[in-house]
Amino acid sequence: MATKQDHPDSNLFPHATGPAKAIVDNHQAEQPLKLYSGWFCPFVQRAWTVLEEKKIPYQYIEVNPYHKPDSLLKLNPRGLVPTLQYDNKPLYESTVICEFLEDAYPDHGPHLLPEDPRIIPAFHRFLQYQPMEDKEGLKEVREDFLGKLKELAAEMDPNGPFFLGSEPSLIDFVVAPWVMRLWVFDHFKEGLGIPESDADDKVWSRFRKWQKALQERPSIHDTTSETEHYLPIYQRYADNTAQSELAKATRKGRGVP
Repeated sequence: MATKQDHPDSNLFPHATGPAKAIVDNHQAEQPLKLYSGWFCPFVQRAWTVLEEKKIPYQYIEVNPYHKPDSLLKLNPRGLVPTLQYDNKPLYESTVICEFLEDAYPDHGPHLLPEDPRIIPAFHRFLQYQPMEDKEGLKEVREDFLGKLKELAAEMDPNGPFFLGSEPSLIDFVVAPWVMRLWVFDHFKEGLGIPESDADDKVWSRFRKWQKALQERPSIHDTTSETEHYLPIYQRYADNTAQSELAKATRKGRGVP
């Protein structure tokens, strides 16, 4: 059995960097509300951005995925992140956590409406697609993902800049971690291929406006680490060798676990 020292991923960067490190450092004090996290995980960033957006006091606890603390395993025997500890009880799923925070802290920050768009499985099918020499297959999964993004953009408020209008809602934060990671396709899959100008340019212009608004939102920007430290993690997804529950589900053609 691989140990922490000889596991192929054990040398991945151990903590948040860039603007995210400052947020982590500012949330080390003991708090009743605790977020067990992995700085690189987009599902963690969902919950993390909502905590930041609503300015809810919380303690950030970084979890080494190959050396999980007993305190996490007592809450969540699978040891998955994000796990939220509230009143000494656990919450697991990222969307459940986000909706819980909305219900439990109605007086903190903006009111965020829940949505669950279906772009994430398409994102990972494209990223994990093998082999690269199968150009037709690669084209198919790229077009499927672009189609999901286009459907999402077509449903947006026409003015924005956020999905429902001038103020962000939960759908923005649910999708933002993957929008912030679209660069992976430039790095690993020869580009995403969003048209610069075509018959649907109005839709894609709206998408780009939304993307820019997400990138500039402090709660999203400030929970993002430096790109270079994501690369070894996403290399394993691009090679389709990652062993996360999400990667395994994608290989089996299942939805997000």
